[in-house]
Amino acid sequence: MKLDQIDYKILDELQANARITNADLAARVGLSPTPCLRRLRRLEKEGVIKGYRTELNREALGVNVTAIFMIKLKREDESTLKNFEKMMLGRIEVVECLFVTGKFDYIVRVLIPTLNDYEEFLGETILRMSNVEAVETSFVLREVKQQDFIPIPDAPPE
Repeated sequence: MKLDQIDYKILDELQANARITNADLAARVGLSPTPCLRRLRRLEKEGVIKGYRTELNREALGVNVTAIFMIKLKREDESTLKNFEKMMLGRIEVVECLFVTGKFDYIVRVLIPTLNDYEEFLGETILRMSNVEAVETSFVLREVKQQDFIPIPDAPPE
């Protein structure tokens, strides 16, 4: 699917406010409402827009601890990787799991209410897995920057 400048403007506006009305979106990107809605539906159908969500204040919900796990597995065969990833996918506390290069195999970000929950998560998941060779954990002291949006280029790539 080839995207043009207006498509990029639509995507940028939606990332800033997914609840924007079609009329307001159309005005911001320089279209009338009907063609804007047509483009929006095309972006959804083609999978460029994967969904819509609400950003929550985790501190207000009592989810105050962010733990970053760096995990090295004993083996990197397909079965071991799939088992590890299945375990991570099954845990609601895991908000990000990245298969990476370097000293560790995975970086896992976990959001939990307390340090007791960290200890419970560690004991119930990571330490029970026989293929885990090493684990290092860091705790986030302060979020300097966190963005959940994709930077939209000024112009579409050619």
